[in-house]
Amino acid sequence: GLVLLISTRPTVDSVAAQDHSARPHVLRDLRDGFAFMVRTPWLLWTLLFASMFVLVVLGPIEVLLPFIAQDRFADGARAYGFILAFFGFGSALGALTVSSRRMPRRYLTTMMAMWGLGSVPLIAVGVTSSFPLMALATFCIGVTDGAGMVIWGTLLQRRVPTEMLGRVSSLDFFVSLAFMPLSFAIVGPLSKVVSMESIFLVAGVLPAVLAAVAVTAARMPRDELAHPLR
Repeated sequence: GLVLLISTRPTVDSVAAQDHSARPHVLRDLRDGFAFMVRTPWLLWTLLFASMFVLVVLGPIEVLLPFIAQDRFADGARAYGFILAFFGFGSALGALTVSSRRMPRRYLTTMMAMWGLGSVPLIAVGVTSSFPLMALATFCIGVTDGAGMVIWGTLLQRRVPTEMLGRVSSLDFFVSLAFMPLSFAIVGPLSKVVSMESIFLVAGVLPAVLAAVAVTAARMPRDELAHPLR
């Protein structure tokens, strides 16, 4: 058995050769995926929006929201847990609602509106000391986030060629994570010099502005009518 194992084990040279042959393939896939993104306006601007959304929104939610709950509520840890639960429930409800209905005719505009306007309740999170209001705000954020994600997943399956789907999904995953550590790193020190209210105001308003820019720049209303999803 040992002799058979040794005789069938790939040599170092063959492993190295396979590694070198795989590298051009990986680089070519990344290049092809990036090229497809650049020449597809709705995809390019959605991913650009997603990058800025992660940078602006995720830090305040993940880093500052626990401190807000601790400062404003008697049992901060429990309040924070319930706030996250309301977000999760809203996200599930939004996803189930959209997935059980036909795709909206204005699917690109709807998706961007969900994500852009869905961040507006963050303004309330930054200023309120009312637990019901904060729970309602995070619930609304969850609903729009879940609904938008269902439309986005459908778009990837329906409007991206099969041979490009893996490459575009990899770009989507990379974009979703690229700015997350940066957002976490920025928002902590920023909260020392800028008020929580101001940070959440920007996190609530800026995505709506960026969504409007993306819809206009990519001409999404015209694109979605030219490519209906039935």
